[in-house]
Amino acid sequence: MTSADPGTDQTDTFDIVVLGGGSGGYACALRATELGLSVALVEQGKLGGTCLHQGCIPTKALLHAAEVADAARESAKFGVKASLDGIDMPGVHSYKDGVISRLYKGLQGLISAHKVEYVEGTGRLSSPTTVTVGDRVLTGRHVVLATGSTPRLLPGLEVGGRIATSAQALTLDHVPERVVVLGGGVIGVEFASVYKSFGAEVTVVEALPRLVASEDEAVSKALERAFKKRKITVRTGARFASATDGADAVTITLESGDTIDADLLLVAVGRGPVTADLGYEEAGVTLERGFVPTDERCRTGIPGVYAVGDIVPGLQLAHRGFAQGIFVAEDIAGLAPAPVDEQTIPRVTYCEPEITAVGMTEARAREEYGDDVSTYEYNLGGNGKSQILQTQGFVKLVRRTDGPVVGVHMIGARMSEQAGEAQLIVGWEALPDDVAPLVHAHPTQNEALGEAHLALAGKPLHAHS
Repeated sequence: MTSADPGTDQTDTFDIVVLGGGSGGYACALRATELGLSVALVEQGKLGGTCLHQGCIPTKALLHAAEVADAARESAKFGVKASLDGIDMPGVHSYKDGVISRLYKGLQGLISAHKVEYVEGTGRLSSPTTVTVGDRVLTGRHVVLATGSTPRLLPGLEVGGRIATSAQALTLDHVPERVVVLGGGVIGVEFASVYKSFGAEVTVVEALPRLVASEDEAVSKALERAFKKRKITVRTGARFASATDGADAVTITLESGDTIDADLLLVAVGRGPVTADLGYEEAGVTLERGFVPTDERCRTGIPGVYAVGDIVPGLQLAHRGFAQGIFVAEDIAGLAPAPVDEQTIPRVTYCEPEITAVGMTEARAREEYGDDVSTYEYNLGGNGKSQILQTQGFVKLVRRTDGPVVGVHMIGARMSEQAGEAQLIVGWEALPDDVAPLVHAHPTQNEALGEAHLALAGKPLHAHS
């Protein structure tokens, strides 16, 4: 690498220039330097990107605070005398920001220790081999695009006043009395869960026929039942028409003509790619609806230019971008790594109850394999730890008849912790007979996975055959 004084016109040259310092970008940078490559990492905001500062970490911190609130509110049923006096939002934010700060400092230390050239500022792809940041031109033998995503809005909606996206919701200094969440996907149901636990009256408005519509239908139905039990109002098949932010409330009008008044309208209709005005198309990179299509090796079609993370069509998950970043670094280094298998990426929704899935839904499996599909649901009512936690839900297995398990779907408190084994089962194309002999610790919710496979293997010890 040749490094120049930023005040000169000399070009800095690196093995890799990474545009974007989120999960995909920094993972690529760290792995590449481990492999002896020189790397420049460009980020216009804060290192760590959306996931660390406005997404995964802060929202899950809020969800944990919500869990603590529920535990206090419901303590009597466990024989514990406690009470919930209220939610101190400044205190919640202090806790959340402390988590972010510790992780941020750790990440900054890693980037420094790995001798990554960290460049703060707005970068632009000025050619297939160069990224321009202000007066500085960074040249890379390879360029990795990792500019992430941002909350979407609907036509006619503007952020401000009582209308917010997840980004603004993370800094609210009070708990609104009435919240309407527009969107019943992952982000929407997570925030709905938080606000209900914090004491708000919550309504979820979703245009599609069910919540978390990309998940297995059985999971959607279970979540809707759980939300009803929690007194969260769910309106599916309801299309948004307009919103008016008045003096005392924001009024949401649906296409049906129905109106809902709220103190906060949280818009959670998905996230769009950050690719506009960054020079991508001018440099020859193809964009489709703003996304950067790639092949399975994250190549854009322009020699030496890769793309990872939320700008690539597919699951918008931090751990997907992270894995792709590592893959690209290893690919550039000549290690010939296996591509990231999109089918085995765990999907987790951290509402209460939690949803975890790996692999195909039942509907998707039937599209692929026709009638050569069978399923099994193991109810958490038979699981000791779930009874201790007072949670309801199930583990659903989708398999090819007399073949491997191709999908694992779980709902219940803390079921996110079961994602690891579920990924191994689907990724290794395990048969029920392969999993059934494994000894699962007692009492854990992990046993539910074992019991489900025991049942599929013809040994339904705690379930109806």
